[in-house]
Amino acid sequence: MTPVQTEPTTGPTQAWIESLADRSDIVDDAVLATLLVERGAALGTMLRREPLERIRKTSISDIVTAADHAAEEEIVAALTALRPDDGILGEEGAARESRNGRQWIIDPIDGTYNYAHEIGNWCSAIALRDNDGGLLGAVRRELTDETWVGGVTADGRPSTRLNGRLLTPMPDLPLEQICLATYLHPARIGDPNVLEPWLAAARGPATIRVLGSGSCDLAAVATGRLGAFMQSGTADWDWYPGLALVLGAGGHAQVLHHRGYRWHLAGGERTVRALADLLTRA
Repeated sequence: MTPVQTEPTTGPTQAWIESLADRSDIVDDAVLATLLVERGAALGTMLRREPLERIRKTSISDIVTAADHAAEEEIVAALTALRPDDGILGEEGAARESRNGRQWIIDPIDGTYNYAHEIGNWCSAIALRDNDGGLLGAVRRELTDETWVGGVTADGRPSTRLNGRLLTPMPDLPLEQICLATYLHPARIGDPNVLEPWLAAARGPATIRVLGSGSCDLAAVATGRLGAFMQSGTADWDWYPGLALVLGAGGHAQVLHHRGYRWHLAGGERTVRALADLLTRA
């Protein structure tokens, strides 16, 4: 992974960081996380107006753009200045070891395929994990002018807010009454060890949606717009920001291993247990 840049920055980035450092509330991690995803999403919106180069990573649907790199660089520069002892893991390669047991996980543009093709379901997302069990997440959807921030503290107190409004506890409905957000990469469809469990679980809910952004999906679960989330092989940056929001809204989550694959489930406790049961029966 690419080491984090620690050289002084100049120009707009440095001016933005200085403006953050001048804020008295920047010591609050939730405030900082909110400002970071708002910056990432705003950069994505601004750069989308320019001709956009799309670089293929592992497949035609797994791409990166200049906006992904620019947003990650800005977020990393801010964290380097304001939280120098914290670790960093970024989707686009930024990495720094933690000196204090805390780690920021960055997805500068989540749903890059959607973003690059002008499909609205994309966001900027970040999470903060610490060794004492605390988890904080923030997600910004620029298109709908929505910012989620929340999670659970080490003592287990939940709190997730949408545009400053505390979310009500998530409903815990039967699986057959909910909409499931999910994804299955075409390259894995031919593998029965992933396809058969996926099909077994996907038959359980009332309906499914494949929307292409894990953090947007999980934010919608936390808000009650979607009933649950299920995906195999989810990367840390696609999981932890939204996971924090779901847990902070009173939801439940499970990571299980079955037939050589790792599955990530989130939603109401009853829903997650039902999904896990269907998956592991296949």
